Amino acid sequence: MAESSELDDMFERVEQMHIPEGYKAEIVEGTIYMAPQRGTHWETIADIYEQLRTRYPRKRVLSDVRIDFPGHLNGFASDLVALAEEATKNDKNQPRYQDIEFVAEVISASTGKNDYGPKKTAYALAEVPVYLIADPYLGRCRVFTDPQDGDYKVDITVAYGMPIDLTHTVVGITLSTAEFPRD
Repeated sequence: MAESSELDDMFERVEQMHIPEGYKAEIVEGTIYMAPQRGTHWETIADIYEQLRTRYPRKRVLSDVRIDFPGHLNGFASDLVALAEEATKNDKNQPRYQDIEFVAEVISASTGKNDYGPKKTAYALAEVPVYLIADPYLGRCRVFTDPQDGDYKVDITVAYGMPIDLTHTVVGITLSTAEFPRD
C-alpha cells in the first residue's frame, strides 16, 4: 500500500512538471522517463490499433494510459493495451493489469532498454498473455507469450513485412506488419 501511495505521489509530481508536447512520461522501477513520440512511433501504434479493432471494441483498446504493474514503482503508459471483455477498474478508477490480454511497445532509442528489460519482466509478472515489441530501427518485432514465473517461455522474432500469427493466443488474430514504418 505504501508503494502504491509513493507511485501516486510520483505521478502527481509528473503531472505538475512541464512535459513538452509530443513526449510521454512513465515510471519504470521508480525512475521517471520521458520519451519523444515520433511520427514512426505513432504510425506503428495506429496500425496495430486498427488491426486490434477487428477483435476488440474501442473502449477495450488503450494507448498511453497509466496502469500500475507488479514490481518496484512501475506505473507504465504502455503504447497500446487490449483489455479482456470482463475488464474492471481499480479503486483509483484506472485499468487493472490483471485484465490485460495484449501489450505493444514501439521502441524509442532513449527508452528501448526498458521495453526489453524491466517492462518485459513486469508484463511477465503480471501474466500479460501477449507482449509485442515493434522495433522500427531493426525492422522487426519480438513477440513474447506464455508468461510463467516472471518470464516469457515463448519468444518469436518476426521481420517487418511478415505476419504475426496470434490466432493461437487470447488475441485470436493475425497482425500484418507490411506497413510498419522504419526509422
